[in-house]
Amino acid sequence: MTMRGTCLCGGVRFEVTQPFERVAACHCESCKKLSGGGGTVSGRVRTEAIRLVAGADLVKSFQPEEGSAKTFCSECGSNLFGAGWPASEYTSVRLSALEEPYEGRIESHTFVRSLAPWETLPDDGAERFEIRGS
Repeated sequence: MTMRGTCLCGGVRFEVTQPFERVAACHCESCKKLSGGGGTVSGRVRTEAIRLVAGADLVKSFQPEEGSAKTFCSECGSNLFGAGWPASEYTSVRLSALEEPYEGRIESHTFVRSLAPWETLPDDGAERFEIRGS
């Protein structure tokens, strides 16, 4: 099972060779600013399961004061990875970067204490956590 992903401009391409251990939506302030919306939705996988196929020279990371590094394409700005890739044991792969829509479900919503007044959480049965989930 291999999932393929790309940035908006197509300069960065990657593969994920293992299934996600869990899928979560993060509503923290960093993810809101990074996404330009309500946060990010990511699948957690061992970092070793991610292979860059093209565009390694375009991949850049930013380390905010709080939280883990966020990784993006320096050409188009697409948000690709979180959780400290590539130095961390696990990486959060942004579902928005996958070429094929992910067919699983969100298991949890984290940092719901940071919901903006304009945000509405879906009635999706996923667990909710005020801060980071388990």
